[in-house]
Amino acid sequence: MQYSQHATQHRPGRATRAFRPGIAPTLVVLALLPVLIGLGFWQLSRAAEKRTLLAAAEVQRQQAPISIAELERQPPRSYVRVRLQGQFDAEHTALLDNRTRNGQAGVEVLQPFFDRIGHQWLLVNRGWLPWPDRRVPPKIDTPNHDLLLDAWTYFPLPAGPSAPLAGWPRLISRVDAPFLWDQLGREGSPLEIRLEPGDAAFDTDWPIVAMPPERHVGYAVQWFALAIALSALYLYLGIRRARETLDHDRHDSA
Repeated sequence: MQYSQHATQHRPGRATRAFRPGIAPTLVVLALLPVLIGLGFWQLSRAAEKRTLLAAAEVQRQQAPISIAELERQPPRSYVRVRLQGQFDAEHTALLDNRTRNGQAGVEVLQPFFDRIGHQWLLVNRGWLPWPDRRVPPKIDTPNHDLLLDAWTYFPLPAGPSAPLAGWPRLISRVDAPFLWDQLGREGSPLEIRLEPGDAAFDTDWPIVAMPPERHVGYAVQWFALAIALSALYLYLGIRRARETLDHDRHDSA
């Protein structure tokens, strides 16, 4: 009976010696572990948002195209298919700079387009063109007759004021349709209209999102892996220090 009481009295002491990570490592883990786990779940939420955006865009782009007149009766939004009928203004071409496709430098070609059905000016992005040699202007062929084109809307992110530019064609670093209409003294749509493959279109393979959901999931896995590695290192350090302390106590008692 006395032996049982003796074992019971020492069992808590042994438990406390089984894990001794120290104050500093504990504070580091308490600070970093929630951050790593939070970043992992944030990346998963971003992946879910991208999947929702891709699904919504795909649904919109499966719809039949509508006229610009009908589009004007709707709130501005992206990925709505539209049908254009009119003519390009080739005299006022804007080149969206620093666009790359498959590692090749180039520009996206944007031109005003007057839609005769909606009686409105539109800023139409005809797609990407390679521009390997900046000493030679890119060759841009523009039809000079009425066209019937299918396209889809894209609502650019809001940005700061644009600096006044001179000369045509002109290089731009971002799409700002209202600024362009102000420069030309015209009333036009604030939307960017991106052509679908067909007449007058160049390379129109635009990604819906800059980073696909799979990459966000990959980043989430990395953050969770770091959290697991940190936890494992913390456990290893705590157990090792506890054993070293126990060995030291046994050596002193001997």
